[in-house]
Amino acid sequence: MHLHCPRAERVAILSDTHGLLDPRIAELVAGCDCAVHAGDIGGADVLAALCPKGPLVAVRGNNDLPAKWPADQHSVLHGLPEEARLSLPGGELLVLHGHRAGPVRSRHQWLRERYPEARALVYGHSHRLVCDLSARPWVLNPGAAGRARTYGGPSCLLLAVNGRQWAVKKIRFEPLPKSRSQRRSH
Repeated sequence: MHLHCPRAERVAILSDTHGLLDPRIAELVAGCDCAVHAGDIGGADVLAALCPKGPLVAVRGNNDLPAKWPADQHSVLHGLPEEARLSLPGGELLVLHGHRAGPVRSRHQWLRERYPEARALVYGHSHRLVCDLSARPWVLNPGAAGRARTYGGPSCLLLAVNGRQWAVKKIRFEPLPKSRSQRRSH
C-alpha cells in the first residue's frame, strides 16, 4: 500500500492498541492531517475511532488474526497490508509492525538496511516508545496506545512536517484507571 499526503503538517503515529484505543490519543489524532497505526490493532472499532483530517494508514500486526477479531470484521482485517508507505513533504514514511525485524539488539540496523530509501521507519510490536534519530532513516516506535503493556502509560508520536523539515515529539499519558472487571480479574 502506498498513499500520498502532500499537504500533511501533523502526522499521528501509534501502535499496539490491542482492541482499546486511549481516548486521549484518539483526540490527538483528530487534530492531525493523517495517522499511522503500526499494527496489533485488535479490531475495526479501533480504526473507526481514529479520525484524522486525511488518510489513515494501518498495517497488520502479529496479533491481528481472525481468531482475535470479531467475525464480522474479518473483511477489514484481510484488507490490512503487512507494510505501507506514506509519501509526505520531504520524504517517505514506511510502516510495518516489526515482529519480523529480528532481535532487539539489531532491529534498527536491520530496518535501516532493508528500507534505506525511507526518511523514517515506523514499527510497533515491542510496546516500547523509541525515537532513534541517530541515522537515516529514522527508526520510530510509538509504544502502546491502549492499555496493554504501556510501560508508563499510553503513548504515541507526533510527526511535524514543515516543508522538508521533520520533527518528532514523544507523547505519553498517565495510565488509564483499571475498570472494575479488570480489578476483579487480578
